[in-house]
Amino acid sequence: MGDIWSGNVDSASKLPLLLCMLTFIATFVITRVIVRMIRSGRGPFKDNSVGGVHIHHVVPGIILMIVGGLLAIGGVGTGWDNAAGVIFGMGLALVLDEFALILHLQDVYWEEEGRLSVDAVFVLAGVMMLLLVAGSPFGVDVDRGQSWLRIGLVVLIAIDLTMAAICAAKGKLGTAVAGIAVPVIAYVGAVRIARPSSPWAKRAYGKHPNRMEKSKKREEEFDSRWRTKVSKFQDFVAGTFIGEGS
Repeated sequence: MGDIWSGNVDSASKLPLLLCMLTFIATFVITRVIVRMIRSGRGPFKDNSVGGVHIHHVVPGIILMIVGGLLAIGGVGTGWDNAAGVIFGMGLALVLDEFALILHLQDVYWEEEGRLSVDAVFVLAGVMMLLLVAGSPFGVDVDRGQSWLRIGLVVLIAIDLTMAAICAAKGKLGTAVAGIAVPVIAYVGAVRIARPSSPWAKRAYGKHPNRMEKSKKREEEFDSRWRTKVSKFQDFVAGTFIGEGS
């Protein structure tokens, strides 16, 4: 166990990344619990406002990211990079939890578009986990065999992220997120037909009516079989959006 820690975390200088990831996940979970309590009117928490202006938690998130980033760049002495990882992870979670607000430039937190924030959080958490598992194959105190293994893992991660990006372009965000953690899901999603409303379908199937028709039929089959189950899982993580009631 000590060799695993020394070779994959300590000598690879990954402790700040590990702390960042753990803090990122914990902050996201705590934030979601608090905002749900505020929405339902339970607990001691209330929305913050200054001078009548509602302060979204993306604001303190940006401040924490700035502090963590500057601390990582300018910190001198042992422990500063670890502290920076913790602070940056907290800020990153708060910012990405309102990623949809930043993208749409309006408060869509409890609307269907707001679920994009959860997708962004899952994607980044998956990427950080992959970096912890493989990371840089160079400059790490491991033997030659492990070094080549790391190079192979980096290549596989690059392929996996490419397949996940293709899934996203095909309108399969859930498959893209799950595919980061389980690569075979991304591979299957990347080779299967795109959803009719996706950028991929509009570009690739525009001049091929048969493919577009097949895409629409596949979408209907998916909705009838899986949409309710997927929606329940999304509600469990992100909460019900306004159109569904609370």
